[in-house]
Amino acid sequence: MSENLPSNERPDLNPPATQRSPAWIGGVVLILIGIVFLARNLTGFELGNWWALFILIPAFGSLAQAWRLYQSSGGRLTPAARGPLTGGLILLLVAAIFLFDVDWGQVWPVFLIVIGVGALFTSFSR
Repeated sequence: MSENLPSNERPDLNPPATQRSPAWIGGVVLILIGIVFLARNLTGFELGNWWALFILIPAFGSLAQAWRLYQSSGGRLTPAARGPLTGGLILLLVAAIFLFDVDWGQVWPVFLIVIGVGALFTSFSR
């Protein structure tokens, strides 16, 4: 029946792929948390502040948003993508500090470095 329709009115037999919902991020984080707890139970592996694993949920969400914005802009790191990227990196850093019981006094300059790299990207893109 579609053979009789003009080419601009034929139904699309290959609809565009649907995008994944952001719920996959939570699934990945829960799998990682489960692996950490399983490793702890089986090997005695110990993380200092296991609750800090939950900081990874918004961190991965922010990084995934930055990746989507990067891809949608044709592979350019636009200001819209830099914000979520910087925020995700800072959250990853905070989670790592809590998880591995690192002294804040030793690593606080890393925050300045991450923010400075974001500022450099902003200045070079203009």
